[in-house]
Amino acid sequence: MSLTPDNLFGIHARALELWQRRSAVLASNLANADTPGYLARDVDFRKALSAAGGTGNLPLQTDAPGQLGGSTAQADAPLEYRVPTQPSMDGNTVDEQVEQAAFAANGVHYQASLSFITAQIHMLRNAITGA
Repeated sequence: MSLTPDNLFGIHARALELWQRRSAVLASNLANADTPGYLARDVDFRKALSAAGGTGNLPLQTDAPGQLGGSTAQADAPLEYRVPTQPSMDGNTVDEQVEQAAFAANGVHYQASLSFITAQIHMLRNAITGA
């Protein structure tokens, strides 16, 4: 059985890319909290992960043979408009408290996926070196 990043890290590699994309979107929402007419957006993580094949059998995308390639996670992560909890007079749908809470939770999820990948690499390194 050969180990590839797809079956070694499972869904965590894809999840890490989606958490990163969501951080950028949430940061954009926070940056535009005072922009009239700005509509808050968010990545629907569940839809994006299921569209990626949430079974754990992800195809490996490479730029060239023998090379781990770039991913299209940012391009295909579905962005959706956030439903505002309170209407505003200027049409802005950003609720700073909701965005900050989502940003903090997203950071925790990102760290969890990163920790899992780091642990897998450490375990593999120990298996290879025998230490």
